Amino acid sequence: MIRVQSFYSFFIIAFSAIFTIVNPLGAVPAFLAMSAHDSKQKKESMAWRAAWISCGVLIVCAAIGGFLFRFFGITLPALKIAGGTLLFVIGMDMLNARQSRAKGTLEEAEEGVDKDDIAVFPLAIPLLSGPGAIVSVFILSDKAKTWPEHVAIYGAIVIVAMASYVVLREAGHLVKLLGQIGMNVFTRLMGLILGAIAVQFILDGLREALPGLLA
Repeated sequence: MIRVQSFYSFFIIAFSAIFTIVNPLGAVPAFLAMSAHDSKQKKESMAWRAAWISCGVLIVCAAIGGFLFRFFGITLPALKIAGGTLLFVIGMDMLNARQSRAKGTLEEAEEGVDKDDIAVFPLAIPLLSGPGAIVSVFILSDKAKTWPEHVAIYGAIVIVAMASYVVLREAGHLVKLLGQIGMNVFTRLMGLILGAIAVQFILDGLREALPGLLA
């Protein structure tokens, strides 16, 4: 019973953090612009492959995160502070309803327009599984202490990938339904949540690194 509760509670935390930073709705404008001249079937194919490639990237990061920490001698407090700072910057960009350069630059977007297939780059990487999402998965993976919590992370990644595919597949309908104002409102809401998560990461990192100062 305790393991089931641990799974569900950690799944909610992991899903909210990963979905917020991946923010598939935020990738819709770039996806539509870069696939403007492609057929419906090709758009769906690219959306499908991008979603599951990003899923694979994040699952690999979740699996090897602990090894990387030990190999490079990185402590969890340091990662929380650095990762929280990165997520906070991305969150502020989302609050201003603009594409964060951490998730993709103008040059990458222009290159994507000229590419025949954008599934891997820049759609899967870095729009869906960018530095922010990777850092979030690293931190969550290190915070997980039991096997149900690790399973919860992998489950959350898979669910976010499924949601990303649906959002990208229905990108045209979503733009018509929500309009630019609606999409900006959703992006700002996600940015606010991400900012709060980032601040919590930073506070946790400072508390662990400087217990006497924040006691």
